[in-house]
Amino acid sequence: MLLASYAADPASSRGRRFAEPEAPTRSVFQRDRDRIIHSTAFRRLVYKTQVFLNHEGDLFRTRLTHSLEVAQLGRSIARTLGLNEDLVEAVALAHDLGHTPFGHAGQDALNASMKAARPNEPLTDEVDWGFEHNLQSLRVVDALEERYPAFDGLNLTFETREGILKHCSRMHAERLLKAEPGGVAQRFVSGGCPSLEAQLCNLADEIAYNAHDIDDGVRSGLLTLEQISEVPLFDRYRRQALDAHPDLGGRRLLFESIRLMLSDQVYDVIDTTQARIAASGVETIDQVRVQALPLVGFSDEMKAESQKLKHFLLRNLYRHPQVMDTTERAAQVVTELFSMYLERLDEWPHSPLKARQPARAVADYIAGMTDRFAIREHQRLSGRVLFP
Repeated sequence: MLLASYAADPASSRGRRFAEPEAPTRSVFQRDRDRIIHSTAFRRLVYKTQVFLNHEGDLFRTRLTHSLEVAQLGRSIARTLGLNEDLVEAVALAHDLGHTPFGHAGQDALNASMKAARPNEPLTDEVDWGFEHNLQSLRVVDALEERYPAFDGLNLTFETREGILKHCSRMHAERLLKAEPGGVAQRFVSGGCPSLEAQLCNLADEIAYNAHDIDDGVRSGLLTLEQISEVPLFDRYRRQALDAHPDLGGRRLLFESIRLMLSDQVYDVIDTTQARIAASGVETIDQVRVQALPLVGFSDEMKAESQKLKHFLLRNLYRHPQVMDTTERAAQVVTELFSMYLERLDEWPHSPLKARQPARAVADYIAGMTDRFAIREHQRLSGRVLFP
């Protein structure tokens, strides 16, 4: 792999929190990727919601297939830019490991439950943090996976963990820095950017979910091709597809339109990023990290068009009455599970946090559930069926 001078070089990694002998046949980032793929949290992603619950259809995206699509897009762009593909893949595969069952509905319900559990005095870290899936992804790889005899978590490299922590409030960053001075949260306090590989994964995530949510929205029947054609970005590629194939229709027209849109967005990111890198004059990863703004990104025109697509999906898919009905029931499952587990701590698996941080232990347990396990547990404990 021929790397650009500003790419993340595995030979110059900032290392792991616990020292380990190097693997004889794999770079440190390849090793990170392999650990992520073999983790329990990664396997659970196959039964975690993207937009539609797993039981609503066999072909809808899950958190696992979404992560694979992010990795594919990221690697394709990284290769052209001379970035480290293995690091991009590792970050992409791990970026959603902390997601709750039922997607953002589960996250919001768990965050509200944690904040409601806050005692009057004194404030404690376990509840004052609330719950946020991005922080939880880092927590999974740093502490919650139990696979190795010498340490908790997966002991990933700094660079992979830096990419996993995509966003973080200053309050949370300062608390993370108490445990890891100068660590992955430093940039959220002192300013700066993560590696180009991390920046790329963040954008590949957006590109992937915009495209596949169009596909899933039409497959579900909640969106029509005519509706999406109201979005200028999508309509441009639909017209291009019809110009090349006048008789094209149905799902083939949808797929070809999405394919053309994805390709154009990838090329836009490549061209824009190459121009920004050249203009910035960066030559090393350390110079990348002190930049005030990310170097990986869309052109202004593509960014504006992508925002319009996101707003369309928010109005017409994510807030569709059918999706909202599912969201409300999912939030009820998570909220009630949290309360029931706090009342029955002795009935669920051992956690070292149960005695001193019960609310956090319950949040960790629920966040690790798949959709169907959470539904079954709620039915078992409450005696009610919210998802027939």
